[in-house]
Amino acid sequence: MPETIAARHPTVDRPPVPPRSRAPWRLADIDYAAIDRSQVADDPTLFTLVTMASFVETGSDLYAHVLVSYFAEDPEVADWLAQSWEHEEVQHGAALRAYVEHAWPDFDWQTVYDAFFEEYAKTCTLPDLEPSHGLELAARCVVEMGTATLYSSLHDYVEEPVLKDLAGRIYADEVRHYKHFYRYFRRYQQREAHGRWRVGRTLAKRMFASRDDDGYCAYRHVWGATRNHPGRQSGSGSSVERDYQSFLDRVGTLARRHAPRELPVDMLLRPLQLPAPALSGAKAVARTLYRWWLHA
Repeated sequence: MPETIAARHPTVDRPPVPPRSRAPWRLADIDYAAIDRSQVADDPTLFTLVTMASFVETGSDLYAHVLVSYFAEDPEVADWLAQSWEHEEVQHGAALRAYVEHAWPDFDWQTVYDAFFEEYAKTCTLPDLEPSHGLELAARCVVEMGTATLYSSLHDYVEEPVLKDLAGRIYADEVRHYKHFYRYFRRYQQREAHGRWRVGRTLAKRMFASRDDDGYCAYRHVWGATRNHPGRQSGSGSSVERDYQSFLDRVGTLARRHAPRELPVDMLLRPLQLPAPALSGAKAVARTLYRWWLHA
């Protein structure tokens, strides 16, 4: 296997790419013709990661519709979800799909995505949401923390200029989405008044659940379509479960070397609304939990 995540860069604590303050971007802003395929073509882990992300982001409109239905009696939240969040998440999927199709043109994106979506669609249902609106908004904060961490890590790791630019744009969107979900959470928390234990339990549950369902579903479909491809084939006697664990180990190495250190911790703690005297100790615990999550 070519040199990839484990050896490309030394371990350093770089700050995350700063969120952009400019107006929302469009697909036309991405110069796909400028992609340097030589920098990504032989990196199977990067191919799998970007393709999986393109699948999950493209299918995000399904989950967005579930959330819009859940918040139907709150026009402010429902309108933002339908008109802003869903549009931008789907744009992430379209942008990543276009990148995959330019960088790895031999991959039949549409066919594999269709098979993925048929299975994925069965998992996006109202019963999977948290039992109260406030707790679901807290859980969404964790999801946005996770995706912001992913795209910040990808931005820091990748050397190909177009993908680096795209990862930075998506990262900025995810941080902005977090701010919206957190603002709405605070409003609902004033009404629902959940104790910190219940909020914390919701955060932890969603934090570790986010590593399993969507990603494994996407991985299995990418794996099935590419396992016999030259340069990406699995070893003799391999299985999807074993290869997925190996993939997670490689992505974990990427995250541990390139993920931001402090911003995700702050994002994780904010819904607990802790008083200042408790914040220092809580940050130490949250840092440990975050490191554990990166290793999970």
